[in-house]
Amino acid sequence: MPTPERHETPAQRSDRNWNELLQELRVTQTGIQVMSGFLLTVPFSGRFDRLSDNQRVLYLVSLCLSLLATVLLVAPVSSHRILFRKHEKAALVEHAHMMARAGLVVFGAAMLAVAALVFSVVVSTTAAIVVAAVGLVAAVLVWVVLPLVSARRY
Repeated sequence: MPTPERHETPAQRSDRNWNELLQELRVTQTGIQVMSGFLLTVPFSGRFDRLSDNQRVLYLVSLCLSLLATVLLVAPVSSHRILFRKHEKAALVEHAHMMARAGLVVFGAAMLAVAALVFSVVVSTTAAIVVAAVGLVAAVLVWVVLPLVSARRY
């Protein structure tokens, strides 16, 4: 079993974990904000009227997933404001960790849905399914399998 590399108090560990989590959230929040902004403009484009019923459903699913991911990835900020100066940093870090994990899953689903929508409109339904499947495999490999394999090495 590895020995701890840092000599830090629980409060210092919570502070470090909180700061690391905030850095990660900054990256994901930018991505989800750009995607949500794109999705919010789609109905106002000239081609929106030409979407099939299935494409409209896929659009609405994409939009809902994008908005839910935004809620989840911004939740730690709200929690911090509520718990600020209440000496609850460890609880805050745990809550934010759960919201970030859930937000990443929903963000991934939103990205796949958006990619499927775009390929459905531009190419075909078959292409949309292939892109979503390949994207899902890639996301699982890079976001889940690779980190788990790395964690087992150490």
